[in-house]
Amino acid sequence: MFVYCIALVLSATLAPLHPEEASAIGEPVQLTDTAMFLKAGESYFDPETKRVIFQAIEHPEEGQEPDDEYGMYMGSLTFDENGAITGLVDIKLLSPEGSANTCGWFHPTEKSLVLFATTMTPLVDGDIPGYQRGSGRYRWAFPPKMNIAALDLETSTFAPLVTDDEHYLAEGSWSPDGRHLLYCSLASGSGDIYITDLQTGVSRLIVGDEGYDGGPFFSPDGKRITYRSDRRGNDLLQLYVAELDFDDSGSIVGIDREFQLTDNEHVNWGPFWHPNNRFLIYATSEVSHRNYELFVCDADSGEKSGTTRYGTRRKRITHADGFDGLPVFDNSGKWLMWTSKRETNTSQLWVAPFLFDLEAGPTIQGH
Repeated sequence: MFVYCIALVLSATLAPLHPEEASAIGEPVQLTDTAMFLKAGESYFDPETKRVIFQAIEHPEEGQEPDDEYGMYMGSLTFDENGAITGLVDIKLLSPEGSANTCGWFHPTEKSLVLFATTMTPLVDGDIPGYQRGSGRYRWAFPPKMNIAALDLETSTFAPLVTDDEHYLAEGSWSPDGRHLLYCSLASGSGDIYITDLQTGVSRLIVGDEGYDGGPFFSPDGKRITYRSDRRGNDLLQLYVAELDFDDSGSIVGIDREFQLTDNEHVNWGPFWHPNNRFLIYATSEVSHRNYELFVCDADSGEKSGTTRYGTRRKRITHADGFDGLPVFDNSGKWLMWTSKRETNTSQLWVAPFLFDLEAGPTIQGH
């Protein structure tokens, strides 16, 4: 059963945007309320830019301890008379009470379907495997019973998409046509990227290099994927794009060519496609490990234009103190949504008009 609650539309006075940030995005709007959520993050638009799915931890009732794990939530966007996003209301808890959840996604054509990774039941193991960077507070848990399921919003019923109760499965998303499921599995002991053809039921390993390969997303045309990897084993994530290989029936059978976009001494992660199919936005520690910022870069082979190539034409987008990460665009490319600690000391969801002229091309540092 859904738990319903209402979020207030926030109207706090924000600090002025950095001049360079103001040239890339419009005035940011905070979507999740710190009075409701201890923290919120990893959000995605539905295909019509009307709803948002995200993970969050609510403030507990007085005298209670907060949940250790994220719940999966959905909310409806509000707009002013000019069509600008103003807030998020009618927030619903989608996941079972007490379960651990991550990586939500809307079906591209079926409005009543969402997917996310979930344990379905509360975690009972005291020692959950995970990733922790050095001695820092950031820790990413990998519950073995995390599986990917679809939820029918009309009937409140779950249906498994991929399951493996012995190994963590998450980071799932449907292809633009809804035929394929792209996801990450820890079955090999480190993260590998798989694709399941939901029409045939066949699952295939497509990226299985050493280290953790994960965070994959289909390109808008469904012909490529982007992901991040620590295949060097140095905890420094780099970004990649791979062209997909299809058989005569249209089933994805592997990758054809792989391209590396970043090659530096930083953590680069959360790559997400712009709807123009040519640029990526991502978060990086290039400025500081305490101040992740959003950058865009070219994600095109340059074979058609002859003037661009993968990883070039980088441009910094955000310029605020604190963490900025997990960026996503809506299908129009007009709106950028991301997780940020700006103006707060906790991660919350923010949205802003995306003003940067990708087609004109930035004057950027080279690769």
